[in-house]
Amino acid sequence: MSATYDLAGRAALVTGGASGIGRAVADRLRASGAEVAVLDRQAVEGPGVSVAGDISNPAEVNEAVRRVEGELGKIDIMVNSAGVPGESVRTTETTDEEWRQVMGINADGTFYVCRAVIPGMVARGYGRIVLVSSIAGKEGNPMAPAYSASKAAVIGLTKVLGKDLARTGVLVNCVAPAVIETPILEGLTAEHVDYMVERIPIGRMGTPEEVASLVCWLASEECSFSTGATYDISGGRAVY
Repeated sequence: MSATYDLAGRAALVTGGASGIGRAVADRLRASGAEVAVLDRQAVEGPGVSVAGDISNPAEVNEAVRRVEGELGKIDIMVNSAGVPGESVRTTETTDEEWRQVMGINADGTFYVCRAVIPGMVARGYGRIVLVSSIAGKEGNPMAPAYSASKAAVIGLTKVLGKDLARTGVLVNCVAPAVIETPILEGLTAEHVDYMVERIPIGRMGTPEEVASLVCWLASEECSFSTGATYDISGGRAVY
């Protein structure tokens, strides 16, 4: 494993930590010395605390945060990686149910988790929040209206929270990956995936471990003068 950060004594909550980017982040945080709790739709076996819950349900989010704070004593770091890609359909073919499901998890869920963990962080005068957006939230991907809109909402929320909390000791940033080789791709058409890969100058998908490397810096004390920002990890697709 590459360089780690000194996270001894820190407690982290990672949503969507059962697979993909979330799992890679959880592993990297543990390797750096943090205690890690994972929140996913189903509890998972492995080290640390595992909580089952749906982030689109605010009551389940509040209960999960309460449990994690009870077991770990606090939450210093929160990484929200839970998300769904939605269907590969054109805007006019997007049903009400599809729109609400994707927005409910990717946008509403992100807000619910942030709202639940922020009070404790502010009270302790320290926190690092890292949200997982997407290059689709900056550029928009065809055949992905709900997903692109929901990830744009994550970027907007990051900007607001960064400014709201700037003098509290709590820093909030997000990452905007291009296509990453994770199980989330299973719900997309080959045409949709090919479109995304073709636009990456490096010419390949990213890996969850590459995203985790950036996330873990943002979750560490080494990140001390950045908040409300969006960090691209797109293989050159976005350069602004």
